[in-house]
Amino acid sequence: MEGKLSSVAKNFTPSPIQELSQLAQRCNAINLAEGFPDFPAPPCIKEAAVSAINNDFNQYRHVQGICDQLALKMKKTHGLDVNPLTDIAICCGQSEAFAAAIFSIINQGDEVLLFDPCYETYEGCITLAGGIPVYVALEPPQWTLDPEKLMRSFTSRTKAIVLNSPHNPTGKVFSRDELEIIAEGCRRWDCVAITDEVYEYITYDNQKHETIAKLPGMQERTIITSSLSKTFSVTGWRIGWAIAPASAASTIQNIHIRITDSAPAPFQEAALTALRSPIEYFETLRGVYELKRDFCMKLLGSVGFRIQFKPQGSLFLFAELPKDCLLSDVEYVEELIQQAGVVVVPGRGFFHGNESCKYQKRYIRVAFCKSEATLNAAAQKFGELINAKACPKIVY
Repeated sequence: MEGKLSSVAKNFTPSPIQELSQLAQRCNAINLAEGFPDFPAPPCIKEAAVSAINNDFNQYRHVQGICDQLALKMKKTHGLDVNPLTDIAICCGQSEAFAAAIFSIINQGDEVLLFDPCYETYEGCITLAGGIPVYVALEPPQWTLDPEKLMRSFTSRTKAIVLNSPHNPTGKVFSRDELEIIAEGCRRWDCVAITDEVYEYITYDNQKHETIAKLPGMQERTIITSSLSKTFSVTGWRIGWAIAPASAASTIQNIHIRITDSAPAPFQEAALTALRSPIEYFETLRGVYELKRDFCMKLLGSVGFRIQFKPQGSLFLFAELPKDCLLSDVEYVEELIQQAGVVVVPGRGFFHGNESCKYQKRYIRVAFCKSEATLNAAAQKFGELINAKACPKIVY
């Protein structure tokens, strides 16, 4: 069968992040690698899902109420007018929504700009569509956007730019000035912006997420993708969406139907309860994750990691190895697994540019969307590994 595989399929390798998560399961290690919570989802939305199952919402289904709620949220949060009947496609998670968005606009040979470092899924989708990823490096340690570098990256072959904010893995929230620069490039070169906004409600220190679609001339050239997963701690439910001009939304919906037909029906019903959550829910969510972020920053700083950029959003710390550590990121992660039983992600998997840049092998990504017990256990393991006198405990 190997000889029958497509050339594209042969270039795909297992996800390093998922492999590390599986290793954590096999070794009973503490998993700070993958960005999923290990604590319960809100009881009200679990109850809504159980109720939907018991009321036999178990067949192919499209819940129009989700689109209605999303349209209301886009108006209230961003001032955007979105037609819930034509401009929204419900998909199996943000990952499928993003893939369908790429498949809907990218032809063979089209170039797609991505900010580096970036999440691993994007490149695979672009490659499957026959597109060419073009990486624009963000400058460490603050992960700043160089406007001139960005503008030089646009060519007549550029079809789209991918914007993930809040950003995985760095935790950067792109500023209004940066969004204006990106929007100017899109308008000048007639490009589409495809956004990943799954961390839209998870921002810190009074930072606010803004969608690039709200800028002048951008709603008609932006495809927004997001999901329930991170905001409501239900990464396994696979309820996501794309919000786009009607022609693109329709195409995305058609691709979704050809591939998976329908997002899980009972979880669509439960999504209605989630999307109607009061503002207090989102405020509490930010507060809890901000505590976890601060705890992990203190922990990693106490064992020598260099954290020059404080995450403004998302669920991750992108930390530089201690200055006196001679190991690479991969070697450090291997050592951490073997000696401490803690799994994190080597940073190099998020970089795709010039491999001669030494800093690309000096970062690890730590997911702090974990329970108090898990984070305290990880702190203890780190302390044992480096013979620390004491490690902090989380206090709520």
